[in-house]
Amino acid sequence: MEPFKEILVGLDTSELDKTLIRYASFVADNSSAERITFVNMVRNLTIPTQVRKEFPHLAENALKERKELISQSIEEHFNPKKKVKTKVVVKKGQAPMLLEEARKSNIDLIIIGQKKTLDGTGVTTLRLARRADCNLLIIPENVEPKADKILVPIDFSNHAKLAVEQTIDFVKKTGLDTEVVCQNVYAVPAGYHYTGKTYQEFAEIMKKNSQEAFQKFMKKIDTRGVSITEEYSLDTNDNLASDIYDFADKINPDFIVIGAKGRTAAAALFLGSLAEKMVNEKMNHPLLVVRFKGRNAGLLETLREF
Repeated sequence: MEPFKEILVGLDTSELDKTLIRYASFVADNSSAERITFVNMVRNLTIPTQVRKEFPHLAENALKERKELISQSIEEHFNPKKKVKTKVVVKKGQAPMLLEEARKSNIDLIIIGQKKTLDGTGVTTLRLARRADCNLLIIPENVEPKADKILVPIDFSNHAKLAVEQTIDFVKKTGLDTEVVCQNVYAVPAGYHYTGKTYQEFAEIMKKNSQEAFQKFMKKIDTRGVSITEEYSLDTNDNLASDIYDFADKINPDFIVIGAKGRTAAAALFLGSLAEKMVNEKMNHPLLVVRFKGRNAGLLETLREF
């Protein structure tokens, strides 16, 4: 699998930065990370012409001050055990420019936060998730960096296969005693009553079908000795994302790993309906969106979507 060598962390000088920086330390220690680039885009640097003439270094000083603030936070909270290079980028711009920075640096993994209660505008999470052409780790508030348990929702597709393989790769590299749980959400199809079966009877048929599909699915994957637990959930509300989050709240994983759909043409990459629904305000657990690294749309197309 593709290693996470180049990692970008999107910061906004809010309290969430501390959590993101600590996670960057954790990822650095448990991946192939060689360099971590911390990026902060300063949005409010519009200075009237007359004021700019009178104070020509105002914008430059503002960026310098912000970089010092970011660097101070990194020095305090970024404490990996292994040696990695770090870089701090502070520049004027909007969220799309973060993706441009990621492309320029050939980033393998972007780490951003998802806010619920904290102040600050933050990074536009869903839009970045839609446009990023690399792996994306979304961190909610008030979580601690660890990987004792990982949940991988699967639908037996190639994207799910990628998510399972990335998870296995992570567990093998870290050497941690991580519990890996694969969850499949199955549903009773409309019109089941025409078969003469009750809802519960057909639900059992669908569950058995999923169990058989899981066995075929796992034959395509080299688990490399990693133990994987299978779990099945009946979808009763036509909302896979809520079924996954309900189960996640029950078992409390340290990560949820999902595979994103994508096309590497001139048009934008896209998440797929399930991944997109999961990038929302209900997130209580870190969400790692993995995808095959590829070419994304140009900056102009990116800007049009923001």
